[in-house]
Amino acid sequence: MEPLAERLRPTTLDELVGQAHLTGEGSILRKAIGQGKIPSMILWGPPGVGKTTIANIIAHTLQAPFYTLSAISAGVKEVREVIEIARRQGHAVLFIDEIHRFNKSQQDALLGAVEKGIITLIGATTENPSFEVNSALLSRSQVYVLKPLDKKELLQLLQQAMEKDEWLGSKKIELKETAALLNISGGDARKLLNLFELVVDTLQEYPLVITDKKVMDIAQQRIAIYDKGGEQHYDIISAFIKSIRGSDPNGAVYWLARMIEGGEDVKFIARRMVILASEDIGNANPNAQLLATSCFQAVNMIGFPEARIILSQCATYLASSPKSNAAYMAINNAQSLVARTGDLPVPLHIRNAPTKLMKQLNYGKDYAYSHDFENSFSAQEYLPDEISGTKLYDPGKNAREEELRRYLKGLWKDKYNY
Repeated sequence: MEPLAERLRPTTLDELVGQAHLTGEGSILRKAIGQGKIPSMILWGPPGVGKTTIANIIAHTLQAPFYTLSAISAGVKEVREVIEIARRQGHAVLFIDEIHRFNKSQQDALLGAVEKGIITLIGATTENPSFEVNSALLSRSQVYVLKPLDKKELLQLLQQAMEKDEWLGSKKIELKETAALLNISGGDARKLLNLFELVVDTLQEYPLVITDKKVMDIAQQRIAIYDKGGEQHYDIISAFIKSIRGSDPNGAVYWLARMIEGGEDVKFIARRMVILASEDIGNANPNAQLLATSCFQAVNMIGFPEARIILSQCATYLASSPKSNAAYMAINNAQSLVARTGDLPVPLHIRNAPTKLMKQLNYGKDYAYSHDFENSFSAQEYLPDEISGTKLYDPGKNAREEELRRYLKGLWKDKYNY
């Protein structure tokens, strides 16, 4: 028997739960599907929110031939074969699941066919397409952002499942508690439905009363069953990041191994370490960012299996580094300040003055060129008058940033209360 999520997969937009901003009445995507004028598109969103379902609905709606490839198993050869078939047929729609896993050469193989209208491309990705889809292909595609399902939508899915599925309909099910089902699913419809089916199948009770405790017990005992195919993707990357943040190289390398054995995208792992190097280490050890960036570049050149060694070196180094979130907090503080205060004018003395008129208006007047002063420092104000003296960066309490704190205090004295 097919998994519940597959048995209940919608075939029309009216059956789709969620994504009303894209598929509701009057929405741009619904209009395009209704008119049969589908642009090449990238569907970007977390797992289990309807990317593949929307592609399948388009396949049922359009008259054009429809082909599906998975970036996990397909390569340039398979892409070119579909393009050649489409060329002979005049036009076809090609759906590529997990398009972010295609490398540049694989994506380039699609470009000419998309440009010439031989294929209409529908790509699905859980990763930001700005990073993972090359700019030429991205510029020829519409990007549609899908949202996680909210509590009301998830409960609607459970109700539909009990009403529409023949197997579930034969059970007498009472959803006494749903918090565990919803929390574990995390807005992922596929994960929710497959976990729901697992719980019903495991309990074998009549009548069947579902409680949070029963769901948690079954989830912990049988997690591998509903996690097949990488549904624990976000849980494991969370454990990996938190192990590094918590300075535990053993935990970091264990969760790294779990991702590698699960076939995780090497670029995804490396990119998360680049982010962490600034967010959680920052100026406590500036070399962390250099190593993480080098790691990202290296694993893209090397690929698996050897890339696992480079990833391990980086992960253990980052885990063993002193930690600071001061840079992360500084930009958060600055953005919050901008949101509160709006577009404050740039002080005249630090404005650019490339023209005579600007100089007449005192642009750049009284600016003190720092390198003309002792220690290349001039005590002048760089913030707008309205927020003069505001402290946004507070160095962390670690050896490197304590050194920065002393240096800044020596320059600015008590201005920022360092």
